[in-house]
Amino acid sequence: MRNPVSLIRHSLIAGVASLPLLMAAAPGAHAAGMPQLDFRNPLLTGQVIWGAGIFLFFYLALRGWALPKVDKVLVSRSERINGDLDQARAAKVDADSAVRELNETKKAAAAEAQAHLDAVLDEERRQASSRLADLGAKLEVEIAAAEKAVAEERSRALASLKPIASDVAEALVQKLTGTKPDRARIESAVAKVTAEKSAQSAIA
Repeated sequence: MRNPVSLIRHSLIAGVASLPLLMAAAPGAHAAGMPQLDFRNPLLTGQVIWGAGIFLFFYLALRGWALPKVDKVLVSRSERINGDLDQARAAKVDADSAVRELNETKKAAAAEAQAHLDAVLDEERRQASSRLADLGAKLEVEIAAAEKAVAEERSRALASLKPIASDVAEALVQKLTGTKPDRARIESAVAKVTAEKSAQSAIA
């Protein structure tokens, strides 16, 4: 970017340098109907000299006093802007680094949480399998005990029914035949039927 002070300085120099060209072109311009460029007129010459003096005064004032201050302000502003830009770039680099570290931290935390969750789920599955195995074994023991108790109750019930069945059979035979049957044979027959029923129940 071009320095504005240099631009003003070059414009003033160009204005001063174009003055001789203007004076050289003055006769032709006067001949073309432009009396304001007639340098043979003493009034115009005085105006040009005063104008040139005023112009030179302002040029020297600007060059020696105003333009250095403006240049100093512009340089200071440019340095401050460049410093702010450098700080902004450094802040952006720090922010990018912080975002990158944050993403890496999030990934590491997510991986650690997933690993912990997998470990907890594996432990829960193992404990559930162990509890199911213990419960199955306990149920098998209880079922076996219940079946044993049912079998014992059935045996006791059949044993208690044997005398009743023998009495009923003896009474029926005696009533049908008119003679008292052999008690031992009746008890043997009842015992045989009871054994067959017990065997059938055990198979079922």
